[in-house]
Amino acid sequence: MNRLRLVFAILVGLLSLPSLAGGRITIAAAADLKFALEEILAEFRSANPGDVIETTYGSSGKFHTQIRQGAPFDMFFSADIEYPRLLAREGLAASAVQRYAVGRIVLWSISRDARRMTLADLADPAIRKIAIANPKHAPYGRRAEEALRAAGVWKQVESRLVVGENIAQAAQYVQTGNADAGLIALSLALNQELASKGSHVVIPETLHQPLEQGFIITRRAAGNPLAQRFGDFMGSPVARSILVRWGFSLSQEAAR
Repeated sequence: MNRLRLVFAILVGLLSLPSLAGGRITIAAAADLKFALEEILAEFRSANPGDVIETTYGSSGKFHTQIRQGAPFDMFFSADIEYPRLLAREGLAASAVQRYAVGRIVLWSISRDARRMTLADLADPAIRKIAIANPKHAPYGRRAEEALRAAGVWKQVESRLVVGENIAQAAQYVQTGNADAGLIALSLALNQELASKGSHVVIPETLHQPLEQGFIITRRAAGNPLAQRFGDFMGSPVARSILVRWGFSLSQEAAR
């Protein structure tokens, strides 16, 4: 009898313990955020080892379309804040749209010293191929086109453009020698692998619209406490300092 009581007491005690299993979310994130977000996630996971966060990186425009079609993403980090705003207006968000950063574009090259270049130099026909992200669905591609037009070289370079599905693929074209130069995200150019192979110069902000970036918790994750906790963590001093280190500037909302 005493043994049965002991077993029963142990079972009751085990059942009353808090669950060791954490939450789970899946994040769709713009390709420019890869290195910064991976570092932010490492910090978050160190304090929340039981949580599982899966990330997929790609084009903001394509993620917007996929979420509208029911893709199973719990959070959406976009390089253009308008995409999450559109989802929120359609009732597909479980949170307000949160601005977290402003991105910057750079001219990056392996074969040339980009630090001595301007966009006007891209008119030189000796530069055979120039990589940008697809302006149709990649925010960095749209801003690259705006900058090239503002610099007065769009007509000279349009036929020589190599278009990537997202900004990471545009950088890959330059990295593999399939393009002589590219307009890519500063956050990618600062990565050690790219920085060690090439050089970059930041494109003046006056040549294009701001790359305001924002995120939402999607309707799928309504009531998911992990999504809320990670969203809150994005506004922490730790996350903000990581974003700045990777070349992002902070909007007023992100800096609060």
